[in-house]
Amino acid sequence: MIRFTNSLGGRKEPFEPLDPPRVSIYVCGPTVYDVPHVGHARAAIVFDVLRRYLTWRGYDVCFVRNITDIDDKIIARAQELGVDTAILADRYTRAYEDAMHALNVLPPDISPRATGHILEMQELISRLIAGGYAYAGEGSVYFAVEKFPEYGKLSGRPLDELANRERVDPAPGKQHPIDFGLWKAAKPGEPAWPSPWGPGRPGWFTECAVMSVRYLGQPFDIHGGGADLIFPHHENEIAQAEVDAGRQFARVWLHNGFLNIQGEKMSKSLKNFIIVSDVLGEYSAAVVRLFFCSAHYRSQMDYGPDALEEPKAVWERLRSFVRIAPQTDAEPDAVTDRLAAFGEAMDDDLNTPLAIASLHEIVTDGHRAVERGDDAEAGLARAALLEGLAVLGCDPGTDDRSRLVGPLVELLLEQREAARRDKDFARADEIRARLERIGVRVEDSADGPRWFLE
Repeated sequence: MIRFTNSLGGRKEPFEPLDPPRVSIYVCGPTVYDVPHVGHARAAIVFDVLRRYLTWRGYDVCFVRNITDIDDKIIARAQELGVDTAILADRYTRAYEDAMHALNVLPPDISPRATGHILEMQELISRLIAGGYAYAGEGSVYFAVEKFPEYGKLSGRPLDELANRERVDPAPGKQHPIDFGLWKAAKPGEPAWPSPWGPGRPGWFTECAVMSVRYLGQPFDIHGGGADLIFPHHENEIAQAEVDAGRQFARVWLHNGFLNIQGEKMSKSLKNFIIVSDVLGEYSAAVVRLFFCSAHYRSQMDYGPDALEEPKAVWERLRSFVRIAPQTDAEPDAVTDRLAAFGEAMDDDLNTPLAIASLHEIVTDGHRAVERGDDAEAGLARAALLEGLAVLGCDPGTDDRSRLVGPLVELLLEQREAARRDKDFARADEIRARLERIGVRVEDSADGPRWFLE
């Protein structure tokens, strides 16, 4: 039985999709005003693993991840750089998608952009005004939080304490300090769309409330995002969607923990972020993914200069076994049985650290089978390992660098082996040394040479 810790209530509970085998998932995507950093990578990888795992379990997953392409941060950055907001947003949307591809994150089934749904957002706002849940003031529109008694049920923040506990931004036309914006009146020089309340743009909270329901219906199965989005973003989504439809918005809420650097949450506002492309210049996507899978998705993680060295060693061990184990035709049922512990770990709130530990056990058993010449058992271990790694998005076949340089490395190793047969050991050592200088490590074994990219 699959169990997830639902942030709505904070309890681990059985997961049953509304319309099996279909599972509907909405994950809050990036606000595209800069290049993605490894904090973005954690959120993307967590929910990519969730999607792969549910697919592996036989579900038909519809995965939606939005692009916020109009926002205060985008406007400020565009003004700073002297470019149009649409050009800036498109530039960094491509940068985000390129980074996700490099990290082996599957593309979403649907990737809506906020600017493509302005009319639908205005329609929602109009309904909220008509129902008495929102009001217009000086060109903007605000949600009247006190009209929704359940406000705070996701974050656990009582309504009567919010005004004192939370920083609130005063704004023209706002009637209560904790009311939040649905529509923002445009300032001079800002991009704007016509509306019944004057030119402006939608609020961030309204964007996701509209796009998720537009493509997944209401309620849908799983809403995901970083823990920093619980309040106010996800709380405000719930308020709008539930008073509008009169029913539950999302059935399960999943949130990944923060990624810290030197004890502080990694973020662009703190200027302590590390961009994805810099990390991938030193480590493969599989190593990055194993790093994030080495901790439970709900826990905080700390990133430092040597954070990826241990997952790099883990990846080399797993990949080494794939190289030395025989490739046999393992029966699917036998592979499934071999992955029983892996599946149990993933069923238990996506426990990836325990799942990885089970893969290590498979590799240990597989090495023993290789040593005793049991090709059938070693091949079964290899097939089970590859299937488990694919669920984590770490299939060795997706290592772009290995795929590109592999044929050349194999050719050089053949020449090295020929030199050794001819007892030209100086030539053999030279080939090995030159490979190592360009980051290809060679290990000799009883089954022949194995190589790895550093």
